[in-house]
Amino acid sequence: MTSRSANRRTVLAAAVAAAASAVAVPAALAADTRSGGTTGRPAKPGRPGRAGNVEFHNWASQRDWASGTAKGTRVDSGGRPGIVLATPAGSTDYKDPHTGKKASWEYATWTSPVHTSAVPAGEAIASWNAHTPKGTWIRIELRGTYSDGKSTPWYTMGIWTSGDGDDVPRRTSVDGQKDGKSSVSTDTFAIDDLGSGLRLKSYRLRLTLYRAPGSKATPTVWRAGVMCSDVPDRFEVPASEPGLGRAVELKVPRYSQEIHKGQYPEYDNGGEAWCSPTSSQMIIEYWGRKPTAEDLAWVNPDYADPQVCHAARYTFDYQYEGCGNWPFNSAYASTYRDMNGVVTRLNSLTDAEELVAAGIPVITSQSFIESELDGAGYGTAGHLMTVIGFTKTGDVIANDPNSPDNPSVRHVYKRRQFENIWLRTKRKNAEGKVVSGTGGVCYLYFPTELTATQKRVLQKHGVS
Repeated sequence: MTSRSANRRTVLAAAVAAAASAVAVPAALAADTRSGGTTGRPAKPGRPGRAGNVEFHNWASQRDWASGTAKGTRVDSGGRPGIVLATPAGSTDYKDPHTGKKASWEYATWTSPVHTSAVPAGEAIASWNAHTPKGTWIRIELRGTYSDGKSTPWYTMGIWTSGDGDDVPRRTSVDGQKDGKSSVSTDTFAIDDLGSGLRLKSYRLRLTLYRAPGSKATPTVWRAGVMCSDVPDRFEVPASEPGLGRAVELKVPRYSQEIHKGQYPEYDNGGEAWCSPTSSQMIIEYWGRKPTAEDLAWVNPDYADPQVCHAARYTFDYQYEGCGNWPFNSAYASTYRDMNGVVTRLNSLTDAEELVAAGIPVITSQSFIESELDGAGYGTAGHLMTVIGFTKTGDVIANDPNSPDNPSVRHVYKRRQFENIWLRTKRKNAEGKVVSGTGGVCYLYFPTELTATQKRVLQKHGVS
C-alpha cells in the first residue's frame, strides 16, 4: 500500500504534468517518423493472447527478434534468445535529470514489426526483461497509430538499468509526455478522452541499447511486450463462479512491508510504500531465486529480511520517487537466473485460478476502502498483494504484505469482494469522490523452464 502510487493510479487516463526535465534521444532516432501502422512486417497471425477486453503480445523467441528492424543490434541465439549491441549505430549525449551528470553513450536499436492489437486500446503498458551489465542501460519506447489513422509520438515507457551506480543513469520514468490525444503517466499510456471513441489501433516498440564509448559490454533484452486493454468503466464487475472445486495453496514465502517502516528514506521510507517490491520478492523466492550475500552486503545488518530492502532499491523509479512502477518490478524479477516477468491484466478470478492451479502465483493491484474487503483492516488507494491460492469454495488466499509481521501476512479474502476491488475501473473513496481502479492489473513471474500446463496457461494470455 502506498499513498504516492495511489495518487497517480487514480489518474491513469488523465493528462500528466509538464516535463520536469528533457530526455535526450539520438538525432537519428528522433528523425524516425515511421508510423506504427504503415510500415514494417506484420506480426504473426493467430497468436493467442486476447481474452475479453485485454490483449498481451510479446517478442521473446529467436524468430520474434529476427522479425524486427536492427540498427547495430543482433540476435543472440544462445539458450535464451535476445538482442545485444553488436556494432554501435551512433553515439549520443544524455544528461541525467536526477544527478545532473552528462555523459556520452554508444547506442544501437531494435524496432519491432507493427503489431495490430486485437483490442483497440484505451490503455497500454509495456514490460521487458533484460540484463544490463556495468556501464549499460536501455530505453523502451512505444509509437502507435490511432483509430483515426494518425500517429503518436515515440513515447518513452522507461529508462532502465538493473544497477544504480555512477556508471549508469538513474532508472526512471519520464513525465510530461503527451500529444493532445494521449499521455503517459509513469508506466501507462492512456487515451485522454475515452468518450471520444479514439483508441490505439497498432503499435511498435523500439529498444535502444546503450554502453560507454569503446566498451565491449552490452545489454541483453530477452523479452519485450505490451498489454493493450479497453476495459469498460464499471463500479461492479460480473461475479465469477469458483472454477477449481478444490482447495489449492502455493508455498510462497511471507514478507511484511510494515517491518521496514522508516528504513531507507532514499527509497521511499519502507512500510506502506514497499508493497510492490515486497510482493515481488515473495514470488521471486517462491521460484527458488534470491539475492546473494554479496548483493545484500549494503543492507544494514540490523534489518530483518534484507532481500526486501534490496528489491525496493532496485525497483525504485527516480522520477516517480517510489517503488510502485509496475514494469520496473517485472524487470527486476528478470534480473534473477532464468526468470521472466510481465505486466498484464486479467478478466476474472477464473483466470487467476487457472494460473494458480498451474503453480503460477499472481501479483494483483487493487484499491478499496476498509469496509470493502473484510479482514484487511485498512483502506488503500493503491496496493499490491499476491494471490497464492483458493479455498474449496473459491475464496482468495493472499499473501498481503500490509500486515504487521511475517506470520500474519497470509489472509483469506471473500471471493466476491476481492474480485470486485481488483477488476473494477471506478470506485468511491472514503470521501465519496469517484476515482478510478486498476481494472485487473497484475504481474506474472515465471522461470524459463516450465511444465506443459504452465506454458499452455501463459500462452492463453499471450505470454509465450
